[in-house]
Amino acid sequence: MKIAILGSGVIGVTSAWYLAEAGHEVVVVDRQDGPALETSFANAGEISPGYASPWAAPGIPLKALRWLAMTHAPLILRPHADMAMLRWLVAMLGNCNARDYAINKSRMVRLAEYSRDCLIALRQETGIRYDERSQGTLQLFRKQSQLDAIGKDTAVLQADGVPFEVLDKAGCIAAEPGLAASEAPIAGGLRLPNDETGDCFKFTNALAGMAAAKGVRFLNATTVTRLVEEQGRITRVELESGGMRTDLVADAYIVAAGSFSPALVAPLGIRLPVYPVKGYSLTVPIVDEARAPVSTLLDESYKVAITRLGNRIRVGGMAEISGFSRELPPARRATLEHSAGSLFPGAGALDQASFWCGLRPMTPDSTPVIGPTRVGNLFLNTGHGTLGWTMACGSARVIADLVSGRRPDIEASDLAISRY
Repeated sequence: MKIAILGSGVIGVTSAWYLAEAGHEVVVVDRQDGPALETSFANAGEISPGYASPWAAPGIPLKALRWLAMTHAPLILRPHADMAMLRWLVAMLGNCNARDYAINKSRMVRLAEYSRDCLIALRQETGIRYDERSQGTLQLFRKQSQLDAIGKDTAVLQADGVPFEVLDKAGCIAAEPGLAASEAPIAGGLRLPNDETGDCFKFTNALAGMAAAKGVRFLNATTVTRLVEEQGRITRVELESGGMRTDLVADAYIVAAGSFSPALVAPLGIRLPVYPVKGYSLTVPIVDEARAPVSTLLDESYKVAITRLGNRIRVGGMAEISGFSRELPPARRATLEHSAGSLFPGAGALDQASFWCGLRPMTPDSTPVIGPTRVGNLFLNTGHGTLGWTMACGSARVIADLVSGRRPDIEASDLAISRY
């Protein structure tokens, strides 16, 4: 079959790879000049299946009110007249209960664990390199109350067979020796030894090159203007590039356009509950190896991930609900610098760091939308939020199997848009 994929971030490119591996003719369309130039460009770099947790959790509404008042706030809400934002917030709050949290976390961990296994297999098969490391992830708690509250998460990890370690301060320093120079309070940590790290941008571009060698075509700098539906099927996609209008005809179509996916399918009568949640990152050159992180550390207090990527440190996090804004406020940079600088002082040249933001495509239940739609040959692979890098390979394998008419290796029916 001929498959058209709309979007060339890490989700679209991995989907293209597995579909090409399955023998399909694949075309990837993106309005940017190359792969991974949107949300996949400078994300936090962590591949953390065990930390695949829903944002919607018991107690989050009260925590959110406290976060909004913090100087270095992990959550920023900039409300405006936007019904999509309001619907998303209401739906997210509706998931803030113990029952939904357990359901959502379990399916997220299922997909994320599968995705990590797919990535390992892909790396072994192709030799792809992307500043990867396999040295685990440490969730660090500055307060004892944070450490005391991990019971619901460790219960799910234990039920799903995910190895973990609960560490005291000395154990945290043993896992991340650079913390020895920190004067910040450290109550303890939760470490997942099987987690990985890597540069998503490097990975996506390397895989795109391999996919192109297999015959995948990439139509860059090309905007999708309309999906045309006739008699319950997409018959063509209307494109625009350089002022020229063309049509793309395929047997099946996959929307993998991140936060821009809802706008593509809305004219078809499909309400896709994905909303952009803005995240920020710094890319910091390392100046002292001994003080730098060796893998990923999650600073629970500020919801910031600090990741080693070769000779750089990627500091990423926060959640800003402000629509499609691309502003780079100095206050957001200050939060990232505070988190990294207080835990790994002197490790990197923060004054030389590059500052970036990306729009994470979030669903109200934090689980991506993967699978068929009511339109016979239209599929979705989007809504991965902060976990696009973590879930990319597994999501791509699932969608490739579904498009090919095969049963996926994991349960996937509860990932489709029909769950809403």
